[in-house]
Amino acid sequence: MQFPVELAIGAGRLPIHLLCEVLAYTLGYRLYTKLRSRGTDPISSAHRQWIFVGAAAGALLGSRVLGLLEHPAQLLNPPGGWLYYFTNKTIVGGFLGGLIGVELTKKRLGVRASSGDLMVFPLLLGLSIGRVGCFLSGLEDGTYGTATALPWGINFGDGIHRHPTNLYEVLFLGLLAQGLGLLEQRRPLPDGRRFQLFLAAYLLFRLLVEFIKPTPPLPGLGLTAIQWACVAGLAYYVWLWTSSLTASPDANH
Repeated sequence: MQFPVELAIGAGRLPIHLLCEVLAYTLGYRLYTKLRSRGTDPISSAHRQWIFVGAAAGALLGSRVLGLLEHPAQLLNPPGGWLYYFTNKTIVGGFLGGLIGVELTKKRLGVRASSGDLMVFPLLLGLSIGRVGCFLSGLEDGTYGTATALPWGINFGDGIHRHPTNLYEVLFLGLLAQGLGLLEQRRPLPDGRRFQLFLAAYLLFRLLVEFIKPTPPLPGLGLTAIQWACVAGLAYYVWLWTSSLTASPDANH
């Protein structure tokens, strides 16, 4: 296979990553609408729209900020000029920023029911499709792993066999979807717990998989910016679950 993979359309070419992103958003949203139509959503359509706005705003800001902090040495000398500040992004920052945006919006609206449970399986689907696009984009995407001698190492075009960390993530997301499905077949989860388990599991995965990515740790801090963000998110959920053992939480996500 030659990377990056592109689709020929007439005289032009369509980047496969762009196609996968469009499919991720489209199919993820279709799954969300299908799941919402099956049951009674405790959140009104009007409130859902505002929650989506809060999530999008928080995700956009969080994704950009964490993406920039991932390579602090490039902040003063951005590669490619000022556009660098608007193109660098990361999913972890998007999730954490989106979580903050949602919670602030829900507090403003007075919504106490979980808004995230309904989004878990659409997010899993969308993320999986997006990571396939990352894999097919090769070195251009920057989501590949470090060099490896393992038999499944992938040569993305530079002669170095690397961990296909984007495919590791696709496999993890599939297993997480199955695990959550089996868990809920055994017993109903408390309101908000599905999203909490999803995000905590994803943050733990990203904390670990970043050790086999070429991004250097922050100077003197031992971990990358993404890993520190994962640690912060996991610490929040540990606090949340510990607190719930002695008192009912005021809100679920």
